[in-house]
Amino acid sequence: MITSPVITARPQGVHMAARPLVPRQLNERLQALIQEAGCSNAGLARRVNMVGSERGLDLRYDKTSVARWLRGQQPRGRAPGIIAEALGRKLGRTVTIDEVGMANGRNLAAGVGLQFAPTVPGAIEQVCELWRSDVGRRDFLAGSTVAASALVEPSRDWLITGPDAHVARMAGARVGVADVAAVREMTAALVDLDRRFGSGHVRPVVVHYLNSVVSGMLSGSYREAVGRQLFAAVARLTELAGYMAVDTGEPGLAQRYYIQALRLAQAAGDRGYGGYVLAASMSHLAAQLGNPREIAQLARAAQEGARGKVPPRAEAMFLAAEARGHALLGDLSAFETAAGRAVRALEQADPESGDDPAWIAHFDRAYLADELAHCYRDLGQAEAAARAAEESIAGHPETRARRRAIGLALLAAAQVQQREVEQACRTGTRALELLGTLRSSRGAEYLEDLRERLEPYAGEAVVREFGARMELYAA
Repeated sequence: MITSPVITARPQGVHMAARPLVPRQLNERLQALIQEAGCSNAGLARRVNMVGSERGLDLRYDKTSVARWLRGQQPRGRAPGIIAEALGRKLGRTVTIDEVGMANGRNLAAGVGLQFAPTVPGAIEQVCELWRSDVGRRDFLAGSTVAASALVEPSRDWLITGPDAHVARMAGARVGVADVAAVREMTAALVDLDRRFGSGHVRPVVVHYLNSVVSGMLSGSYREAVGRQLFAAVARLTELAGYMAVDTGEPGLAQRYYIQALRLAQAAGDRGYGGYVLAASMSHLAAQLGNPREIAQLARAAQEGARGKVPPRAEAMFLAAEARGHALLGDLSAFETAAGRAVRALEQADPESGDDPAWIAHFDRAYLADELAHCYRDLGQAEAAARAAEESIAGHPETRARRRAIGLALLAAAQVQQREVEQACRTGTRALELLGTLRSSRGAEYLEDLRERLEPYAGEAVVREFGARMELYAA
């Protein structure tokens, strides 16, 4: 016999007990940092409010707020980063969001540095977050890939964004012209070291300097004129860090630095340098990734956005970048037009005029020849590629070791195209010897390209010998 279930009515006024909330875990990481810093809860709250004020936020945290954080509550919005910054200042070192126990399982690398911030305070926050993440969370950023949508979009934002009306700040430590000069001098020294030894030796120094020293300057107090100079100097150093990321085989990280350098140049009111970031940095990144249309688009955006604001030497560089894109697309006519204009623009440049900013002074006939050697190689014009590569090598001084090595690799590639295999291996060996003094992933990529071009001749003794030398280099 089937019996019906007994249904017991619930007395009126009696409710089912609510499902108990999952208890929050105590934030032991934050507790440890507070103890290390020797802060009280009230003291930390004051410091957080102060950092927030510097960033234009009206925060009103108190000791009760800190107690809630210690019980596991996650503050919203930008607060975790500000808490990390406040503790970092007290401890005298970088503190990450993960260290304060507020990463909450998020992939912090997802959007770090990929936005062209609409405001100056937002730009400061973006770039400082990138530097902090680079120093403190290398596991997230080191393997980041290039965001295809962010190759061209920042150039559009840069083109349509109006000038920043004000950049002066009235909170934080005073920043003066001597501080800006220090950043410039440090940048010049780091550029020299990079050229001599490769980015693998130098890039960690750049990133730590940006994070530990320069971030404090951007968050400091400065007048309008000093602020513009500061943003210009920091844009240059940030772009250098991006270039070094390319040279150490981290293009996704480089992209983030380039976008932030572009935004800092905008804050500086320097349209010329913004164009340089697009044409010299972001377009070359697109070239490395095999996106020829983006190369030409970025170079043309640079020309349009900096029109009338750059000297002939910079115009030549922008046009050479456009020529690279056309060559990769196989558009001979467009290449010849852009390359011809680049040559004529450089002929108009007068090194004695004093018109050239420091960031473009290096672009001489040797650099232009280097660009054209790439173009002729990609167009399959081996003789022209060899001539341009030889001109590039002859024009670069010994101090430009990486650039000379790349020129030799380009010459060797042209010699392979001309079926001069033995000569190509000798030239490649010279490049190999130069790169042996550097730590440069970019240089290694050129050698790998040469090895692939030599594969059809793998049976020849000279090619096997060169391959053995490359194996020793790689080891």
